[in-house]
Amino acid sequence: MKINQMETPVLVLDLDKMEENIRTMKKLTDACGIALRPHYKSHKSPQIAAWQMEAGAVGITCSKLGEAEDLAEAGIKDILIANQVIDAGKIARLVHLAKKCRLGVCVDDEENIRNLEKAAALAGSSFYCLIEYEVGMLRCGVETKEEFLRLAKIIKASPHLEYEGIQAYAGHMAHWEDGEVRKTGSQKVDERVKELIDYLAANNMPARTVSGISTGTANFKGKGIYTEMQAGSYLFMDGAYGALKLNFINALFILSDVMSLKKDRIITDAGLKSMATDQGPPQLKGHPGAELNLSEEHTMFLLPDHDYKVGDKVFIIPSHGCTTVNLYDKIHLVRGDEVIGIVDVTSRGKSL
Repeated sequence: MKINQMETPVLVLDLDKMEENIRTMKKLTDACGIALRPHYKSHKSPQIAAWQMEAGAVGITCSKLGEAEDLAEAGIKDILIANQVIDAGKIARLVHLAKKCRLGVCVDDEENIRNLEKAAALAGSSFYCLIEYEVGMLRCGVETKEEFLRLAKIIKASPHLEYEGIQAYAGHMAHWEDGEVRKTGSQKVDERVKELIDYLAANNMPARTVSGISTGTANFKGKGIYTEMQAGSYLFMDGAYGALKLNFINALFILSDVMSLKKDRIITDAGLKSMATDQGPPQLKGHPGAELNLSEEHTMFLLPDHDYKVGDKVFIIPSHGCTTVNLYDKIHLVRGDEVIGIVDVTSRGKSL
């Protein structure tokens, strides 16, 4: 099938561009000596996760237990849930899942650690823990080296849990547009994490793994602090990351029909129900500065003296790829003007 034969709106992935992004990231991680554990939230597709593993990823990062279950069911053998799992029912699922893969989970609370150990003991399973360290996100994580060490000792004393190291994800600076400001902020986080690493080593609790790093700060990392990178958006890119002028290219688009037009505008059949706007408005490919107006099922792009016709297909760049993917059941794969396949967004809506 040709692209111009597709019914719209539909989510399309340019495989040539995605593969170029994979190669670019591989060069970056090889150069800085950091393993890649890409984040699943960017695509929520086990097939794409498998491609990332084939390209050299050491495992996959995800946010939700349901996502981890999908990944394990699809045969992914090394999974980190970069989040806390605290509900008793979810913990029961977690300890069962740990029998199917090498599984990690983040913690920042003593009671949660003890509940995880009790459940794992009952199930006869084991998994590793990363203790989350607060590095500026103002979200989860312990705030002091002393509290970190205290929790590490509790994990170390738990027969069914493995103390693995540090989760330190500084996502708050991922979209800072000024590269120098972003670089300086990243260096400050590195200094804070390095202090923790040294403190743990001095107290006979060395961290084997230090995991974190977003697409927006990947270029600023070197050897000696982080061992794993959790970047996800590098794979597809989007409008928000495009503003940072990184070395990755847009590979994910919403294909939309021009369904009506005037001399100075076009109206497409993709609106708020087809693309997320939590990180700003989408962009029309080829017209990055075009003014627009979004409604539920339409987007109007103001384009003085355009030459579009009703029925033309246009590519729209989502402002936030991760939340846009979560609106779709399938991603259509294209090379050139050919549609060559479809992958399922199996973990769409997996918020449990």
